[in-house]
Amino acid sequence: MLYTRKGDTGTTKTFGCDQRVSKSSSIAEALGSLDEINSFLGLLKIKASDISFILPGNKILISETIGQIQQDLFIVQAELAGAPKTITPEKVKWQEEIIDGIEKMLPPIKTFFVSGGVELASLSDIARTIARRAERRVVEVVEEVHSTSSGQGKIKVGKDTMAYLNRLSSVLYAFARGFNHQANITEEPPRYK
Repeated sequence: MLYTRKGDTGTTKTFGCDQRVSKSSSIAEALGSLDEINSFLGLLKIKASDISFILPGNKILISETIGQIQQDLFIVQAELAGAPKTITPEKVKWQEEIIDGIEKMLPPIKTFFVSGGVELASLSDIARTIARRAERRVVEVVEEVHSTSSGQGKIKVGKDTMAYLNRLSSVLYAFARGFNHQANITEEPPRYK
């Protein structure tokens, strides 16, 4: 069934919690932002279906990499909603290996760059900004829980999950730069004029 009518009053439930919360609550906003980045990554995955990066000692297929990130984001959502799931340190290390590998094929960063170039780079930049928003929303939930009078809350998010969300925008930035580099697009710095 695609509808229950239970949310018609502006409330929803999270995993393992019988109490309904407002759809405008920080937890609902964080879960929605994670859902949004996951959905946008689906578009990027389709657009990059035949693209790979040849890295030192490794070839990564972008669509497979994005598919794994999407699966990992379901773990993040489950953890945030109270399920006994969490991102492992190995998943953060995997992200860092991707970032480091792509970075080795690129010129060093000396400035900000204007988004653009090829379509995949622009889509990666959009995904990066959505991922950063999702990370901010999760941080907001974590801070709310830790600022309660008891300092304890029902929502717990592991340090590796927070690190994973932080690295996600870096992975997507590396993708954007990598796509432009492979297409021989020169990155455009802002003119500030």
